[in-house]
Amino acid sequence: MVHVERLTVFPVKGLDGVDREASRLVAGGTLAHDREFALFDTDGDVLNGKRTDRVHDVETAYDPETRRLSVSAPGHESVAFDIGDEDERERAAAWFSSVFGVDLSLERDTDLGYVDRREMGPSVVSTATLEAVASWFDELTVESVRRRLRANVEIGGVPAFWEDRFVGDDAPAFRTGDVQFEGVTPCGRCVVPERDPDTGEPTPEFRERFVERREATFPDFADRSAFDHFYTVMLIASVPEADRGETVRAGDEVTVVE
Repeated sequence: MVHVERLTVFPVKGLDGVDREASRLVAGGTLAHDREFALFDTDGDVLNGKRTDRVHDVETAYDPETRRLSVSAPGHESVAFDIGDEDERERAAAWFSSVFGVDLSLERDTDLGYVDRREMGPSVVSTATLEAVASWFDELTVESVRRRLRANVEIGGVPAFWEDRFVGDDAPAFRTGDVQFEGVTPCGRCVVPERDPDTGEPTPEFRERFVERREATFPDFADRSAFDHFYTVMLIASVPEADRGETVRAGDEVTVVE
Protein backbone atom coordinates (compact mmCIF):
# COMPACT_ATOMS: atom_id res chain seq x y z
CA MET A 1 0.00 0.00 0.00
CA VAL A 2 1.22 3.47 -0.87
CA HIS A 3 1.27 5.37 2.41
CA VAL A 4 2.73 8.20 4.44
CA GLU A 5 5.88 6.63 5.86
CA ARG A 6 7.09 9.58 7.94
CA LEU A 7 6.23 13.17 8.83
CA THR A 8 9.02 15.51 9.89
CA VAL A 9 8.95 19.16 10.88
CA PHE A 10 11.89 21.45 11.55
CA PRO A 11 10.79 23.75 14.38
CA VAL A 12 13.81 26.09 14.21
CA LYS A 13 14.85 26.77 10.64
CA GLY A 14 18.21 25.19 9.82
CA LEU A 15 18.30 22.98 12.91
CA ASP A 16 17.21 19.43 13.76
CA GLY A 17 13.91 17.89 12.72
CA VAL A 18 11.20 16.27 14.84
CA ASP A 19 9.19 13.27 13.63
CA ARG A 20 5.43 13.50 14.13
CA GLU A 21 2.67 10.88 14.07
CA ALA A 22 0.26 13.53 12.78
CA SER A 23 0.54 17.13 11.66
CA ARG A 24 -2.08 19.76 10.88
CA LEU A 25 -1.88 22.07 7.87
CA VAL A 26 -1.74 25.69 9.08
CA ALA A 27 -3.31 28.71 7.37
CA GLY A 28 -0.28 29.33 5.14
CA GLY A 29 -0.36 25.78 3.79
CA THR A 30 2.62 24.36 5.68
CA LEU A 31 2.76 21.72 8.41
CA ALA A 32 2.24 22.96 11.96
CA HIS A 33 5.57 23.66 13.73
CA ASP A 34 7.59 23.51 10.51
CA ARG A 35 10.12 26.37 10.49
CA GLU A 36 7.87 28.03 13.08
CA PHE A 37 10.96 29.73 14.49
CA ALA A 38 14.00 31.22 12.80
CA LEU A 39 17.16 33.04 13.82
CA PHE A 40 17.77 36.46 12.27
CA ASP A 41 20.76 38.77 12.50
CA THR A 42 20.54 42.53 12.96
CA ASP A 43 20.35 43.04 9.18
CA GLY A 44 17.23 40.86 9.03
CA ASP A 45 19.00 37.98 7.29
CA VAL A 46 18.14 34.45 8.35
CA LEU A 47 20.78 32.16 9.81
CA ASN A 48 20.61 28.67 8.31
CA GLY A 49 22.72 25.90 6.80
CA LYS A 50 23.13 27.73 3.50
CA ARG A 51 24.82 30.56 5.36
CA THR A 52 27.06 28.63 7.75
CA ASP A 53 28.12 25.04 8.34
CA ARG A 54 28.26 25.80 12.07
CA VAL A 55 24.59 24.83 12.33
CA HIS A 56 25.86 21.24 12.36
CA ASP A 57 27.56 21.91 15.73
CA VAL A 58 24.18 22.54 17.35
CA GLU A 59 22.04 19.65 18.57
CA THR A 60 18.42 20.29 19.45
CA ALA A 61 15.40 18.44 20.77
CA TYR A 62 11.94 19.96 20.69
CA ASP A 63 8.54 19.14 22.16
CA PRO A 64 5.85 20.78 20.00
CA GLU A 65 3.26 20.44 22.76
CA THR A 66 5.22 22.36 25.40
CA ARG A 67 7.41 24.42 23.00
CA ARG A 68 10.41 23.29 25.04
CA LEU A 69 13.64 23.50 23.03
CA SER A 70 16.73 21.74 24.39
CA VAL A 71 20.03 22.85 22.87
CA SER A 72 23.68 21.88 23.08
CA ALA A 73 26.88 22.81 21.25
CA PRO A 74 30.59 22.15 21.81
CA GLY A 75 32.01 24.53 24.41
CA HIS A 76 28.60 25.80 25.52
CA GLU A 77 26.27 24.88 28.35
CA SER A 78 23.40 22.57 27.45
CA VAL A 79 20.15 24.33 28.32
CA ALA A 80 16.44 24.32 27.54
CA PHE A 81 13.97 27.10 26.78
CA ASP A 82 10.21 27.45 26.48
CA ILE A 83 10.36 29.27 23.15
CA GLY A 84 6.61 29.75 23.11
CA ASP A 85 7.30 32.49 25.67
CA GLU A 86 8.72 35.77 24.37
CA ASP A 87 11.11 36.27 27.30
CA GLU A 88 12.38 32.73 26.94
CA ARG A 89 12.94 33.33 23.23
CA GLU A 90 15.17 36.26 24.13
CA ARG A 91 17.20 33.99 26.42
CA ALA A 92 17.42 31.40 23.67
CA ALA A 93 18.52 34.06 21.18
CA ALA A 94 21.31 35.10 23.54
CA TRP A 95 22.50 31.49 23.74
CA PHE A 96 22.51 31.14 19.95
CA SER A 97 24.29 34.50 19.63
CA SER A 98 27.10 33.19 21.83
CA VAL A 99 27.39 30.02 19.74
CA PHE A 100 27.44 31.72 16.33
CA GLY A 101 29.29 34.86 17.38
CA VAL A 102 26.72 37.31 15.98
CA ASP A 103 23.76 39.12 17.50
CA LEU A 104 20.64 37.10 16.76
CA SER A 105 16.93 37.25 17.49
CA LEU A 106 14.62 34.23 17.53
CA GLU A 107 11.41 35.08 15.67
CA ARG A 108 8.14 33.16 15.38
CA ASP A 109 5.54 32.73 12.62
CA THR A 110 2.67 30.34 13.35
CA ASP A 111 0.64 31.02 10.18
CA LEU A 112 3.23 29.98 7.60
CA GLY A 113 6.63 29.42 9.17
CA TYR A 114 9.89 30.65 7.72
CA VAL A 115 9.93 28.36 4.70
CA ASP A 116 12.15 29.43 1.81
CA ARG A 117 9.38 29.32 -0.78
CA ARG A 118 6.76 31.49 0.87
CA GLU A 119 3.99 30.74 -1.63
CA MET A 120 4.42 26.96 -1.44
CA GLY A 121 3.92 24.19 1.10
CA PRO A 122 5.39 20.91 2.35
CA SER A 123 8.29 19.07 0.75
CA VAL A 124 7.77 15.46 -0.34
CA VAL A 125 10.16 12.59 -1.01
CA SER A 126 9.82 8.81 -1.22
CA THR A 127 11.68 6.33 0.96
CA ALA A 128 12.87 4.64 -2.24
CA THR A 129 14.42 7.93 -3.41
CA LEU A 130 16.40 8.17 -0.17
CA GLU A 131 17.57 4.60 -0.66
CA ALA A 132 18.58 5.29 -4.26
CA VAL A 133 20.60 8.39 -3.39
CA ALA A 134 22.32 6.57 -0.52
CA SER A 135 23.35 3.80 -2.95
CA TRP A 136 25.27 6.33 -5.06
CA PHE A 137 27.76 6.99 -2.24
CA ASP A 138 29.70 4.30 -0.38
CA GLU A 139 29.81 6.30 2.84
CA LEU A 140 26.14 7.37 3.02
CA THR A 141 23.28 5.66 4.84
CA VAL A 142 19.58 6.14 4.18
CA GLU A 143 19.26 8.01 7.48
CA SER A 144 22.10 10.31 6.52
CA VAL A 145 20.42 11.12 3.20
CA ARG A 146 17.11 11.65 5.00
CA ARG A 147 18.74 14.21 7.29
CA ARG A 148 20.55 15.89 4.41
CA LEU A 149 17.44 16.35 2.27
CA ARG A 150 15.13 17.42 5.16
CA ALA A 151 11.76 16.53 3.64
CA ASN A 152 8.47 17.04 5.47
CA VAL A 153 6.48 14.14 4.01
CA GLU A 154 8.05 10.76 3.18
CA ILE A 155 6.05 8.31 1.07
CA GLY A 156 6.49 4.54 1.30
CA GLY A 157 5.42 1.76 -1.06
CA VAL A 158 6.46 3.54 -4.27
CA PRO A 159 9.47 3.42 -6.64
CA ALA A 160 12.42 5.78 -6.45
CA PHE A 161 11.68 9.33 -7.62
CA TRP A 162 7.93 8.72 -7.51
CA GLU A 163 7.53 12.36 -6.47
CA ASP A 164 8.92 13.55 -9.84
CA ARG A 165 5.66 12.67 -11.59
CA PHE A 166 3.76 15.51 -9.88
CA VAL A 167 5.32 18.40 -11.82
CA GLY A 168 5.00 19.35 -15.46
CA ASP A 169 2.14 19.54 -17.94
CA ASP A 170 -0.97 17.63 -16.89
CA ALA A 171 0.73 16.33 -13.75
CA PRO A 172 -1.57 14.60 -11.25
CA ALA A 173 -1.91 15.40 -7.55
CA PHE A 174 -2.02 12.98 -4.65
CA ARG A 175 -4.23 12.74 -1.61
CA THR A 176 -3.93 11.30 1.87
CA GLY A 177 -6.83 11.49 4.31
CA ASP A 178 -8.51 14.86 3.84
CA VAL A 179 -5.47 16.61 2.38
CA GLN A 180 -4.54 16.97 -1.28
CA PHE A 181 -0.95 17.72 -2.33
CA GLU A 182 -0.37 19.44 -5.65
CA GLY A 183 3.12 19.56 -7.11
CA VAL A 184 4.60 23.01 -7.68
CA THR A 185 8.29 22.54 -8.47
CA PRO A 186 11.15 20.09 -8.17
CA CYS A 187 13.47 21.10 -5.33
CA GLY A 188 16.79 22.38 -6.62
CA ARG A 189 19.37 21.70 -3.95
CA CYS A 190 21.85 23.95 -2.18
CA VAL A 191 25.12 23.23 -0.36
CA VAL A 192 23.44 21.58 2.65
CA PRO A 193 22.95 18.04 1.19
CA GLU A 194 26.67 17.91 0.43
CA ARG A 195 27.53 17.98 4.15
CA ASP A 196 27.58 15.29 6.80
CA PRO A 197 24.60 16.23 9.01
CA ASP A 198 26.59 15.53 12.20
CA THR A 199 29.98 17.02 11.43
CA GLY A 200 29.29 19.50 8.63
CA GLU A 201 32.15 17.99 6.62
CA PRO A 202 31.47 17.99 2.86
CA THR A 203 31.30 14.70 0.99
CA PRO A 204 33.95 14.86 -1.76
CA GLU A 205 32.53 15.39 -5.25
CA PHE A 206 28.99 15.03 -3.92
CA ARG A 207 27.35 17.37 -6.41
CA GLU A 208 29.16 15.97 -9.44
CA ARG A 209 28.35 12.36 -8.62
CA PHE A 210 24.78 13.23 -7.68
CA VAL A 211 24.12 15.01 -10.99
CA GLU A 212 25.69 12.18 -13.00
CA ARG A 213 23.60 9.49 -11.29
CA ARG A 214 20.42 11.60 -11.24
CA GLU A 215 20.56 12.11 -14.99
CA ALA A 216 21.32 8.44 -15.61
CA THR A 217 18.39 7.24 -13.48
CA PHE A 218 15.84 9.93 -14.35
CA PRO A 219 12.47 8.13 -14.44
CA ASP A 220 10.55 7.66 -17.69
CA PHE A 221 7.31 8.64 -15.97
CA ALA A 222 8.52 12.19 -15.18
CA ASP A 223 8.32 15.27 -17.40
CA ARG A 224 11.97 16.19 -17.99
CA SER A 225 10.99 19.63 -19.30
CA ALA A 226 9.80 20.53 -15.78
CA PHE A 227 13.38 20.17 -14.46
CA ASP A 228 15.89 22.96 -15.07
CA HIS A 229 18.87 20.78 -14.06
CA PHE A 230 19.72 17.49 -12.39
CA TYR A 231 20.93 18.78 -9.03
CA THR A 232 17.32 18.35 -8.01
CA VAL A 233 15.57 15.93 -5.69
CA MET A 234 12.33 16.17 -3.68
CA LEU A 235 9.04 17.80 -4.56
CA ILE A 236 7.78 21.11 -3.25
CA ALA A 237 4.00 20.86 -3.08
CA SER A 238 1.09 23.10 -2.21
CA VAL A 239 -2.12 22.32 -0.33
CA PRO A 240 -5.41 23.92 -1.46
CA GLU A 241 -6.86 26.42 0.99
CA ALA A 242 -9.93 24.23 1.44
CA ASP A 243 -7.74 21.47 2.92
CA ARG A 244 -5.80 23.67 5.32
CA GLY A 245 -6.73 22.98 8.90
CA GLU A 246 -6.94 19.26 8.12
CA THR A 247 -4.43 16.73 9.46
CA VAL A 248 -1.95 14.41 7.75
CA ARG A 249 -1.13 11.18 9.59
CA ALA A 250 1.75 8.73 9.31
CA GLY A 251 0.51 5.38 8.04
CA ASP A 252 -2.41 6.80 6.06
CA GLU A 253 -2.97 5.58 2.51
CA VAL A 254 -1.92 7.77 -0.40
CA THR A 255 -3.84 7.86 -3.69
CA VAL A 256 -3.01 9.59 -6.96
CA VAL A 257 -5.56 12.11 -8.23
CA GLU A 258 -5.51 12.39 -12.02
